[in-house]
Amino acid sequence: MPVFNIKVNGAMQAVDVASDTPVLWVLRDHLDLVGTKFGCGIAQCGACTIHLEGAAVRSCSLPISQVGEKTITTIEGLSGKIGAAEHVLQQAWLEHDVPQCGYCQAGQIMNAASLLAINPNPTDEEIDGAMSGNICRCGTYLRIKAAIKTASTKLT
Repeated sequence: MPVFNIKVNGAMQAVDVASDTPVLWVLRDHLDLVGTKFGCGIAQCGACTIHLEGAAVRSCSLPISQVGEKTITTIEGLSGKIGAAEHVLQQAWLEHDVPQCGYCQAGQIMNAASLLAINPNPTDEEIDGAMSGNICRCGTYLRIKAAIKTASTKLT
């Protein structure tokens, strides 16, 4: 198998995996970064959302061979301090008591962070549009929107 050198959360990592291995499984099984969750396996639910060069992508359908020299950021590295919940979205999530089961929350936060990076003051409609691809089985959508709005006020 080939060795892929990838940059994850600011650190270079060498992984020896098949070229068609989804990034999700590289993160979870080879790098022990288990914050990114497996949901559907077909890039429809958003639980596996990570950032690739700052853009939200579904890691379950992204083969490691397509990463190249692009930087990967996972929920563990979102705040810039590995394992720290210091990003404004993570703080807003806690403030609004967003998670119930919590399974989708890493993907929700990563998608919201990508939205706020390109639009730091989104309207309700823009939040709805950007977040529509992330499914929350517990139905905490109103709290998710409130947390994004709160985080946006702390960015500007």
